[in-house]
Amino acid sequence: MTELDLQTREAYQTCADVVRRRARNFWYGLRLTPEPKRSALYAVYAWMREADDLADEPGPTTDERRVALDRFRDRTVPVLEGTSPPSGADPMWFALADVARRYDLPAEAFHEMIEGQVFDLDWGLCRDRAVLERFCELVASSVGRVCVAVWGHDDHPAMAEMVRRRGLALQMTNILRDLREDWGRGRVYLPQDELAAAGLDIETLIDWREPDRCEAFVRDQVRVVETHYGASEALESHLAPDARATSWAMAEIYHGLLGRISDEPSRLSGDRVRLGGWRKARIAWKARRQARRERR
Repeated sequence: MTELDLQTREAYQTCADVVRRRARNFWYGLRLTPEPKRSALYAVYAWMREADDLADEPGPTTDERRVALDRFRDRTVPVLEGTSPPSGADPMWFALADVARRYDLPAEAFHEMIEGQVFDLDWGLCRDRAVLERFCELVASSVGRVCVAVWGHDDHPAMAEMVRRRGLALQMTNILRDLREDWGRGRVYLPQDELAAAGLDIETLIDWREPDRCEAFVRDQVRVVETHYGASEALESHLAPDARATSWAMAEIYHGLLGRISDEPSRLSGDRVRLGGWRKARIAWKARRQARRERR
């Protein structure tokens, strides 16, 4: 990226530092993507991180967070349309402006990401799966749309649906993994009608008080998520070759987490489910081999 001016190069480096500090899995995954796509996605992540922080930062009231997100949206629109950020703006904006000039970014996906954050401000319980899927589309499938716009892809007619389903798969894996943590924040993302049909409530599930019912419920949830992974299995084959390893590695990590939950559903009642270091190392090794093959 030597053709960039000093300010833009420094802005990209600032975004890379944000990713390295705040999302190490994302950081290592994106290192498989060559420049300039790698730095472009660092900038997109830094933008998403800022939106997340506005929604989650302790202190402000819900109304104040909503106003802050609206202002963030207002600052994003002109940057995506090609207007240069004002002097003295956060470096992230200069990096995002350069990304918007280089790639055909779907502006509506950025709006959806912010809408998802606003949606989450008043989240308590999830009525049904339709609500859950809409939330996942807003906060995850939208991210996928931006990623594939940067990575590049062919014109396969099912591309949009594969991206949507991959987002559902990843976010629903997150929801299962973070069940106890989210409950501690007053949020339950699992569909209430499905919990009730299983004869459960969230407290019973968290405490694993009825093991047979709890296990059956979790396995049912896993099966639903598996359908989304299956529906997006061909996604990588339609991406630009230099992006396939990164996309595959990220999906493989999350799919591995889902596999651990499936193998031992009661893990959800304890500490956050994680992949072991050896498993991550194996995924990284396979992804690097794939990336080298694609480069050749």
